[in-house]
Amino acid sequence: MRLKSILVSTTALMLMAGTAMAQQADPARLNEHTRVLASDEFEGRGVATPGEQKTVDYLVDQFTAMGLEPGGPHGQWVQVAHLSRTQQSGPATIVARTPGGEIALRRGADVLVASDRPVDRITVTDAPVIFAGYGVDAPERNWDDFKDVDVRGKIILVIVNDPDFAAPAGHPVAGRFDDNAMTFYGRWTYKFQEAARQGAAGVLVIHDTAGAGYGWSVLEGSSTAPDFDIVRQNWEAERVPAQGWIQGEVAQRLFEAAGLDYAQLRDQARSEAFRPVPLEGVTMSIDFGQTHANIESRNVLARIPGTEHPDQTVMYGAHWDAYGRATPVGDDDIYNGAVDNATGVAAILELARLFREGGAPKRSVVFAAWTAEEAGLLGAEYYSANPVWPLETTVANINIDSLLPGTEVSPEIVVIGAGKSQTDRWLERRAVEAGRRLIPDPAPQAGGFYRSDHFPLALRGVPALFGIAGFTGHNEASRDYVANRYHKPSDEWTSDWRMDAAAVDVNLLYAVGLDLADSDQWPEWNPGSEFEAARAASADRRR
Repeated sequence: MRLKSILVSTTALMLMAGTAMAQQADPARLNEHTRVLASDEFEGRGVATPGEQKTVDYLVDQFTAMGLEPGGPHGQWVQVAHLSRTQQSGPATIVARTPGGEIALRRGADVLVASDRPVDRITVTDAPVIFAGYGVDAPERNWDDFKDVDVRGKIILVIVNDPDFAAPAGHPVAGRFDDNAMTFYGRWTYKFQEAARQGAAGVLVIHDTAGAGYGWSVLEGSSTAPDFDIVRQNWEAERVPAQGWIQGEVAQRLFEAAGLDYAQLRDQARSEAFRPVPLEGVTMSIDFGQTHANIESRNVLARIPGTEHPDQTVMYGAHWDAYGRATPVGDDDIYNGAVDNATGVAAILELARLFREGGAPKRSVVFAAWTAEEAGLLGAEYYSANPVWPLETTVANINIDSLLPGTEVSPEIVVIGAGKSQTDRWLERRAVEAGRRLIPDPAPQAGGFYRSDHFPLALRGVPALFGIAGFTGHNEASRDYVANRYHKPSDEWTSDWRMDAAAVDVNLLYAVGLDLADSDQWPEWNPGSEFEAARAASADRRR
């Protein structure tokens, strides 16, 4: 049941949001862009597939027709991102040897394992298994799960999320890692990277739905899709041979086989005094084949030069990729990615139209459609390492990831990473004018701020605004989407879709971006933010 008392009509909000602007987002345009990009013809917009070419061609055609300038290097529409692609080939053999005998583990049902290393075969033989708590080494928080324990050549098991996730009130660890708001240390991507720095032979993140923010089926469904990484100079130092996830109950069997109480060890791992615990007598062997190749994918970049400060940039970004063709659900193997994130790309196109028709602002505006977000934010990561427009003079990065279809507009605007930067204030002012209010992410344990394309730029100091996202579970429609369609073939466009509410959100983001682009101010990270130091290092470039 919808609570109509907390909903504002679309018409009223359209009027309020448009009081200072003649341009209005067109729900029909948003819907049509989404329909096209999420159609089966685009094959799930997989990276380095025919679907990528169709997506890039469509975006370039749209930006060209609107009269924007290319925003890529050397006056091009695209920035080529050099990536490494690996994909499982054939069956996998995963065996745990324990004091009580062998346990054959099934790839998919029990364990999900892959590798970013560009080799034909991954073989780990009888590697000792060790529990490394949360797998976190965070000196600034006085936390080290590894201590001086040598995990080289071992397979480490680590808990998803941060040490203080769901900690009881009054527990000594409470608040150590921002309470239930997942930090980067809670993300699987960090845990994989840290395992490599520690020299492990493999790392398996112990899954639980509450800590991960999504069920096992979400992971399993995309597990046969290719894995991507940016091309690295030293794979051995930066990526372990085998990495992935293990079902919580399966991990518990391994602990029990070693005579250990997993629940008790989880409690112990909440302490800064924790030290890794070997699973005595337990080893694991992993063997699987894979294909690998270096590939080129593309970020699409369009630009409107500023009239007074063309060297200063306000950036909008959304990722164009989904999962392409992957594990079938029924007879459907196309992961269309309609909400995630054809809607976000549609919003970028509509924002470009609004800025073009409204006239160029004082600062430049760049519209970025990123590749390989679903593979680990790789398009944005590549741009961050190879920026076309200087990051030091990028005013802010406004990220759009997943808008929900519908006609009813909630007055609540979810802000992912609320309180981290001053960009919140710019959004709040326009939201209040429109009779809306900001609320923090209702599911901070999912670590949404560290799971979308603004994050690589934030790591290098660019203030990020990630407001209005469809996967947060803050209302009935969002909860339904997360439960039934997120990262599944059922994330499809249907003929009954309406994008009226999304258009209101696009109007709001247009107003915020226009305010920033016509201003001479520089929003900053708030004191205490983990990105504050990176931005401060380039302060002299913004004087």
